[in-house]
Amino acid sequence: MRSHLLNDTTAESYRRSVTEGIERVAAKLATTTKPFTGVTVDALTPRIEEIDLDKPLLDTAAVLDELEDVYLRDAIYFHHPRYLAHLNCPVVIPAVVGEAILSAVNSSLDTWDQSAGGTLIERKLIDWTAARIGLGPVADGVFTSGGTQSNLQALLLAREEAKTDDLATLRVFASEVSHFSVKKSAKLLGLGPDAVVSIPVDHDKRMQTVALARELERCRREGLVPMAVVATAGTTDFGSIDPLPEIAELCEQYGTWMHVDAAYGCGLLASVKYRDRVDGIERADSVTVDYHKSFFQPVSSSAVLVRDAATLRHATYHAEYLNPRRMVQERIPNQVDKSLQTTRRFDALKLWMTLRVMGADGIGRLFDEVCDLAAEGWKLLAADPRFDVVVEPSLSTLVFRYIPAAVTDPAEIDRANLYARKALFASGDAVVAGTKVSGRHYLKFTLLNPETTVEDMSVVLDLIAGHAEQYLGESLDRAS
Repeated sequence: MRSHLLNDTTAESYRRSVTEGIERVAAKLATTTKPFTGVTVDALTPRIEEIDLDKPLLDTAAVLDELEDVYLRDAIYFHHPRYLAHLNCPVVIPAVVGEAILSAVNSSLDTWDQSAGGTLIERKLIDWTAARIGLGPVADGVFTSGGTQSNLQALLLAREEAKTDDLATLRVFASEVSHFSVKKSAKLLGLGPDAVVSIPVDHDKRMQTVALARELERCRREGLVPMAVVATAGTTDFGSIDPLPEIAELCEQYGTWMHVDAAYGCGLLASVKYRDRVDGIERADSVTVDYHKSFFQPVSSSAVLVRDAATLRHATYHAEYLNPRRMVQERIPNQVDKSLQTTRRFDALKLWMTLRVMGADGIGRLFDEVCDLAAEGWKLLAADPRFDVVVEPSLSTLVFRYIPAAVTDPAEIDRANLYARKALFASGDAVVAGTKVSGRHYLKFTLLNPETTVEDMSVVLDLIAGHAEQYLGESLDRAS
């Protein structure tokens, strides 16, 4: 079985096997006509369960044939222009080349003696991102697995900087439409069940700073500690951007850590047209970015950035077998000193390849295209009497709901929208997401594909309306 180890003697076998795999994927991408086949859990599960993992096929081509049956044929393809559901972007080719390289070389970014140039490339990209944000000369950061980990680490630093042993007194403030990872992080950090204070949003789904000021003052009056304010630059549901300058002023006034969750909105850092939409982000103490959302990178490629590199010490532990303290004096750069992870992939290489091939403006123009597309989608929905659209987009998300002309029962309309989403998914013709607004069921376009057109959106809206009308017609038949 040594013939399967990647080394100098198997380089040609590696080339052949990887080429076979690439050819399968390339053929699939070239011939995919829908984002999904519509396969059901019940249909796919037996095909996978019947495979005996203790009986290998011993041949790459045979395994790829099998993979076609259990994965490639029925995968959900984010590159298709009618995949409009979650924050999944089509990926750029330079990043995929980087993915292939980093997987084969298999550097681990925890210590210098496992990565060498990989460490310096990651550090360079952190400096580049911090400069794009405007965090200042002593900023730093580290790559992470995603926005959830970045938010967790940022709030860990905020907890330690709050300098209190009484965790029950700590409070974190976030808008009512912030990411669920804020509450999850608070629990993981040992904070109490009341630690996260939900701040109401305005009509545009942005945090109400008047309400935030009121809660911060109440916190201080009651002897509690305002540990952090989490401002969101691109909420998951609406793409809304909280008023960052006003929040920064309040954080400064109350001595509170300001974290900006820009997992989605970080694409604006490269934007040619819309960078001003995140003005104020430069005043944050920490920032979450997800390159695998709006920089068109493969999962995973993310980072947490901090204004003051010294705060990263709260995530630092030393082990003699890995990163002994003496290495700090010897100026040996070990990224594990900054990270919640130990073993960690060289995910930074994907972004490095992208920037070196396309440039930041190239990425920014792609993100600008999807923001422009969302603006056109807003006009389309606002002009269509069949739909109610919630908020004009700040980024590339549209939340809307089918409203039948002859039905007024909100619960029945909910069921029609739920049915339409499920029926659309089952057909495989398009994939859209769903959420709740004021307790009612809505649908969602998350537009991250510059290849998607207004016509694509129009066709999908007609499909949604058709499925909803079919449900309502059948519902009336059942009622009669």
